[in-house]
Amino acid sequence: MDSTALFDCLSDLSCIVTQTSTGLISGALLFLVAAGLTLIFGVLRVINFGHGSLYMLGAYIALSAYRVSGSFTIATLSAALGVGLFGLAFERLIMRRVYNADVLMQLLVCYALILILDDVVKIVWGAEFQSMGMPEYFQAPPLFIGGGIVPVFYLFLIIAAFLIALVLWYVLTKTHMGKVVRAAAHNPTMTSVLGLNTNWIYAGVFAFGGALAGLAGALAAPVRSMSPGVGFSILIESFIVTVIGGMGSVSGALVGALLIGLIRSFGSIGFPLFVEGIMFIAMALILVLKPSGLLGKEPRP
Repeated sequence: MDSTALFDCLSDLSCIVTQTSTGLISGALLFLVAAGLTLIFGVLRVINFGHGSLYMLGAYIALSAYRVSGSFTIATLSAALGVGLFGLAFERLIMRRVYNADVLMQLLVCYALILILDDVVKIVWGAEFQSMGMPEYFQAPPLFIGGGIVPVFYLFLIIAAFLIALVLWYVLTKTHMGKVVRAAAHNPTMTSVLGLNTNWIYAGVFAFGGALAGLAGALAAPVRSMSPGVGFSILIESFIVTVIGGMGSVSGALVGALLIGLIRSFGSIGFPLFVEGIMFIAMALILVLKPSGLLGKEPRP
């Protein structure tokens, strides 16, 4: 514990700006992963334990696409589309068969996905650490705000995450498609009676959740190294975010992700050896005060 260093940082504007930007970028990436995770749970009532592996797959697809095309835009779109299609195939071929099975069976299926994708990555891309590097058009001088340093790519990631959150909110609450998805989540039997194919609604939600995870992996590729198994660490944090924000709440995932990002950023200064513990303590306190999460709905009696 180094309370002096934390106090010094909180009394220095430049340190506050730098650590806040670092926390926001972590929160932005966590949100993209957790949004897909919570969306899948909210509609399908399935805890996709293999979601972190989709993030890893997106990072590697982006790496290959970037090496071939030299375009970060193409790499990002390729990762989102590729992982989305993979998620669709996984849901249609395997996951839909265990929707009504025991939770343990669902977890075993998802854990099998983790092991398989880790080995596939080792075969295709190798077991060593790899890095994309910063795309050329983001290699610009950083911004100086209040004496703090904010890289251009950090600003891009933060803005992109908030725009995606806004689009998700609009689609889910203001469009016909969003109403159909919410209806399928609330009462799938009635939705089927009305002539809507809930099976394909589920498949579309699963694919879209996977695409969000792939997009997060692609956006993280320039600033984080890649290796087999890298998806597991972000999976744990994504579950924390999902629980804190409220299971099934996309807006809660955003709030929870930003909170965890800031806790990790500032906690690394004051509690460098206990950052993970702080995140779990924060989760426990929130669940004690509000068991459904910050923006989760209370269960019906």
